[in-house]
Amino acid sequence: MGQGAVQSTDRFERKREAILDAATGLLNTRGVKGLTLGVAAASVDLSTTSVTYYFRRKDDLAAACMMRGVAALMEVVTAALAEATPQARLHTLLRLYVERIRRAATGEAPPLPMLSDLRALNMPQRGDVAAAYMKMFRRLRQIFETPDLAWMTRGRRTARSQMLLEQLFWATAWLPKYDPEDYGRVRERMYDILVGGLAAPGQVWKPEPLPMVQLSPRDRHEMSRQTFLLAATRLINARGYRGASVDKISAELNVTKGSFYHHNDAKDDLVVACFDRTFDVMTRVQRLAISLPGDQWTRLTSAAAALAEYQLSENGPLLRTSALAAVPEPIRLEMVKQSEKVSERFAAMISDGIAEGSLRAVDPFLAAHMLHATLNACGELEVWVPGVSQKAAPAIFARPLLMGIFER
Repeated sequence: MGQGAVQSTDRFERKREAILDAATGLLNTRGVKGLTLGVAAASVDLSTTSVTYYFRRKDDLAAACMMRGVAALMEVVTAALAEATPQARLHTLLRLYVERIRRAATGEAPPLPMLSDLRALNMPQRGDVAAAYMKMFRRLRQIFETPDLAWMTRGRRTARSQMLLEQLFWATAWLPKYDPEDYGRVRERMYDILVGGLAAPGQVWKPEPLPMVQLSPRDRHEMSRQTFLLAATRLINARGYRGASVDKISAELNVTKGSFYHHNDAKDDLVVACFDRTFDVMTRVQRLAISLPGDQWTRLTSAAAALAEYQLSENGPLLRTSALAAVPEPIRLEMVKQSEKVSERFAAMISDGIAEGSLRAVDPFLAAHMLHATLNACGELEVWVPGVSQKAAPAIFARPLLMGIFER
């Protein structure tokens, strides 16, 4: 290959990477729905026609961003697996991943793409990214492969791997609250929570049942609305905001579009209503748990168990926070505020538990966000562990965070 051809190839790759950098930022703030070739082109001072030379369709561009993100994750996972013990693997995983986020925050590296909107891609792009993601996931699961953890079934390794990934993905949302120079200290606190859990020495996993009847619809009108919102929630969780069209939601319930607009003025209103339902359920569970007799460990585990079970109940799941990526910014900001209230209530429970001695001395803010991330992801447990029962969900998914990810 001549020098001219090499320079041409280098220029092509540099421009392609610049387009991907810009598109990744757009993808993270607008979702697949809001990413267009025109907007991506304008971000790098190119014409739309020029961008189509690199990516023919919007889904090609979105998929390329996600594939690059999965590849970056695979590098981190592969490096972590070079360590001898599960604890060392976990520590290296967190160190390298958080360092990657720090470099993006300081402008030393492009941002990592949010993979939560993967379902909004069309085929075949969705299938290609999903296959790459699953390959990375299977590698990550090897963190738990050691003779000392031979008791851990494949299903439990899978559930803990998914819970761990959720912590990484959520970290990109709350880490910006800190200065990049403090990311290393925050990482160590994350590691401490994952390995040590939240339970003080001597505590056992024995959550108290909550009166779940109080979480059911209050009357016939609310039942009709809840049925509508539940169907929409399931569809949005399965196909993303973009993939959950008004036609599909109406078909799911066997109602007309007119009935849809009777319940909601627009699709954005529907997403807000689904989020409101989600936050209402979580808040009601928290309040029920806070009213329990006993210590904060009992209250916290009871709330976590109740929400994990609710996710797999006939009234579940709750709306995944991944839907936030595609909603308009004013709505997103308001929903984030509501989500933070849920986390802050968990933080208050954890702080009180530390003061009374029923919980370990951990960072309440981080622990609350990590618990919220775990419970939010529990709605997909059936996808990762087929056949898991509603009653088993708390022990399989919530317990590892609260007792320690490597504990029985």
